[in-house]
Amino acid sequence: GLEADLEVLQLALTVLAQSEVGQVSVDLGDARIVKSLLAGVELAASHRQSIHQALATKDITSLQSLVQTLPDAVGQALLQLPSLYGDLSVLAHAQTVLAAWPSAIQALQQLQWLASHLDVPVTVDLADLRGYAYYSGARFAIYVPGASDALVRGGRYDEVGAVFGRKRPAVGFSLDLKSLVAVVPRRPLRAAIRAPWGEASELRQAVTALREQGETVVCVLPGHESDVDEFDCDRELVHVAGRWVVRAL
Repeated sequence: GLEADLEVLQLALTVLAQSEVGQVSVDLGDARIVKSLLAGVELAASHRQSIHQALATKDITSLQSLVQTLPDAVGQALLQLPSLYGDLSVLAHAQTVLAAWPSAIQALQQLQWLASHLDVPVTVDLADLRGYAYYSGARFAIYVPGASDALVRGGRYDEVGAVFGRKRPAVGFSLDLKSLVAVVPRRPLRAAIRAPWGEASELRQAVTALREQGETVVCVLPGHESDVDEFDCDRELVHVAGRWVVRAL
């Protein structure tokens, strides 16, 4: 449900916060809005696709031509969608524009609810149709300073599983790792810690704890002892008096 949408969105924000990328902003939209406007309207697939393209590019001239054969109320609503972007005040105006479509109103209310639970700047773009065929509900994009495009995109995609014969509720996000690397603060390189490989839980816990502290730990795998020479290790993890401790090499 909507709570899962929020949980996934907050998870994406947490990932970026831990990456120290700086102030982020979230842009919200919902695939159900355009779908609700066009529901029941007979359109050729190519015509429908052209409408989607005109909305996505905010091409009002093309859109005016494309909606001429549609019911007047639908056409007028579609023509206003490209202007429905900006801060959260857009949602209130959109409820007036889309008052005749209950499913669209529900989508707007859910976007408002999501935005109310975020502590970062939020904008809305109701004509953003990227991933239109993929998303089935609320969708989000997260922007960070220094990146030319959204670093994270995600949302609800309940219909995707039907292709594999298992349609079920789903929500998630994708993160552009190359773009993330380009915007995270540069950190000074630190020498690694050499550690033996082993199955003992105490050893695995010690390695995990060091990595969680930001250390680079290189485990010496059986048969690859010479490979460790390629790494800059100035410390080693050793077992002393029943404990795993780090000591200088």
